Amino acid sequence: MPQNRRALIAGASIAGPALAYWLHRYGWDTVIVERAPELRTGGQNVDVRGAGRTVSQRMGIENRIRAATTGEQGTRFVNAQGQTEAAFPVKPAQTSGATAELEILRGDLARLLHNATAQTTEYRFGNRITGLQEQEHGVRVSFEHGQDEAFDLVVAADGLRSGTRSLILGNEPEIRPLGLTIAYLTIPRTSADDDWWRWYNAPGRRSITLRPDSVGTIRATFGFLSDRSQNERLSQDNQKALIRKVFSDAGWEAERILAALDDTDDWYFDTVAQVRAPNWSKGRMVLLGDAAYCASPISGMGTSLALVGAYVLAGELAAHVDRRDGLKGYERIMRPYVQQAQALPPGTPRLAYPASPLGIKMFHGFVKLAATPLIGRLGNRFFTPPADKIDLPDYRHLEQRS
Repeated sequence: MPQNRRALIAGASIAGPALAYWLHRYGWDTVIVERAPELRTGGQNVDVRGAGRTVSQRMGIENRIRAATTGEQGTRFVNAQGQTEAAFPVKPAQTSGATAELEILRGDLARLLHNATAQTTEYRFGNRITGLQEQEHGVRVSFEHGQDEAFDLVVAADGLRSGTRSLILGNEPEIRPLGLTIAYLTIPRTSADDDWWRWYNAPGRRSITLRPDSVGTIRATFGFLSDRSQNERLSQDNQKALIRKVFSDAGWEAERILAALDDTDDWYFDTVAQVRAPNWSKGRMVLLGDAAYCASPISGMGTSLALVGAYVLAGELAAHVDRRDGLKGYERIMRPYVQQAQALPPGTPRLAYPASPLGIKMFHGFVKLAATPLIGRLGNRFFTPPADKIDLPDYRHLEQRS
């Protein structure tokens, strides 16, 4: 692999910095451009499991992730009185179950990856790619701020709503809504809160969840099924008005969380969707992470796909003299893993969002059964994503030694 090749990566969340880390190990110079004015350190819990955990081990950051975990003890399904209907405790040294052994806030993982790459990668915050023109020996890139520059490789790792993706592949990738809208926010912790992920269902296909974090607050979510796929285009004020309307009579902790809407500084609201792209690359330009193959938050695979995809993309580029062969290898190895991640259990997400009190009772009956020792393996299969269903190549012999 020739040295000093230069890569531009759009997106400074998880996949982008992880890719920069690995490309540097193989002798690349890397630049990350991020639309946000600074590193975005907000966000909810993510888990690192399966092949994603293996990649974190090979990066040497697993212990730092472990030190920053949220301390979540497991998952409980609760009723309107807050009583537990079924519980799935975390199992140390295992990757099964809704709660993984390594649970970390998205922002903490982003900060950890940024710190691991800050000395070797140039970060440009408050900017974005506005144009891409492939040339004989590289890609000419236009930016919202600054002069055009040439790069050997351009990577779109800027998330589900990637603006760079359309510059590369136009309308070819499909964003497929799953009929679920979710809102996230952080609220104060009270003495009534504990270190479990608590999931509550309300009639009308609605859910409320509360999760512990590592900084003494609680991460709350509202989820509801909706046929409207354009909810994410609402203004923030209209998003909050919609949540108030939908959850005003939901019960359990709804009133407490709704009261915190005006004071939250980390509001996130979106319609849940998957990205289906028949191709992930074109010439010297390639998609990575959610921009390429978002499996949706309900898959439990977003972080694993980001970390593993970055590792494989960098490794395959290093393993092949011809860039085109490296990009083909990236798709060949990752495509089956992505397809498993996107193949959600039948009925998802509708089965987890019952319409009626009777439906909720039946759902609780199912999770109670799944939580029993006798049927526990069924529960693990239902709640555990296929995060380890890939044979990771070993690229260590290709690394540049300083």
